[in-house]
Amino acid sequence: MNPWGDLVQAAAHICEGQTLPRGALYMVGTPIGNLADLSVRAIHVLAVCDTLACEDTRQSQRLLQALGLRKPMLAVHQHNEAEAAHAVVERLAAGERVAYVTDAGTPGISDPGARLCAGVLAAGYAAIPIPGPSSVTTLLSVSAWKEAVNDARGQGFVFAGFLPAKGTERQLALQAWLEEPRGVVWLEAPHRMATLAQELKIMGKRRLTLGRELTKQHEQVVELAADELSVWLTQHPDQAERGEWILALHPFSTQPSQPEEGAISAQAQRLMQLLMPEMALKSAARITAELTPDRRNDLYAWGLKQQNHQT
Repeated sequence: MNPWGDLVQAAAHICEGQTLPRGALYMVGTPIGNLADLSVRAIHVLAVCDTLACEDTRQSQRLLQALGLRKPMLAVHQHNEAEAAHAVVERLAAGERVAYVTDAGTPGISDPGARLCAGVLAAGYAAIPIPGPSSVTTLLSVSAWKEAVNDARGQGFVFAGFLPAKGTERQLALQAWLEEPRGVVWLEAPHRMATLAQELKIMGKRRLTLGRELTKQHEQVVELAADELSVWLTQHPDQAERGEWILALHPFSTQPSQPEEGAISAQAQRLMQLLMPEMALKSAARITAELTPDRRNDLYAWGLKQQNHQT
């Protein structure tokens, strides 16, 4: 007996009276790891749709089997999304309800679905969102961003998705985010976490909340300073390259704080990072001290610390 069978019937009862028009695309958010997070409305839409378009038919077949459902399936992934949109539009023209799901989470954000939705809308058909779990809001809900309250500079956050894979492009992207007063949220693949941790030292003591394998059995949430991430990963080698990661850089603090002894400004850090590969550390500190309010001794000590981290 399928224990989900009664739930499918219960979902139909709960959703009774809701309008689910034909000839429409339903963008369905699915669990990001925990099947129990599937919403009642998502279950009902999956039960009544005529066709299930999906990122991976094998993955979606397991979801349907768990619910005791059988549906015609249409593969719509990053390699065929524009072309597959035509097939979906044809089904909508025939009056079908087409539901689209990715392997996990909400379609069209960091997963396929945006081109499909654009094609459907351009053809004059409706795209109806069916919300589901989100790693972004899941992590932010436990990040305790108290410093964002009542501060116009720090209100809200920016979702930046995945950083560039190439080192130079990623470093330039991080430089661009350095002065962003709002929170910044990134996704990252496990095999790039160690490299990213080194690069995030540029953010200094700004707080960072990490989420790994959110909603899954080995879920983990950690808060630390951005420049402490590399050490933390070294201390937890069994976790560094396992599971999907999401990182939330906290907004700038609203309360003026006394800088730590020897701390240098973000502007000085950028200059030192540009100058140190080109000249002796002492010269880099001297030039930076002339261009910023920071003290030469503090700059030299900071640069020496960076060199020690790299060796």
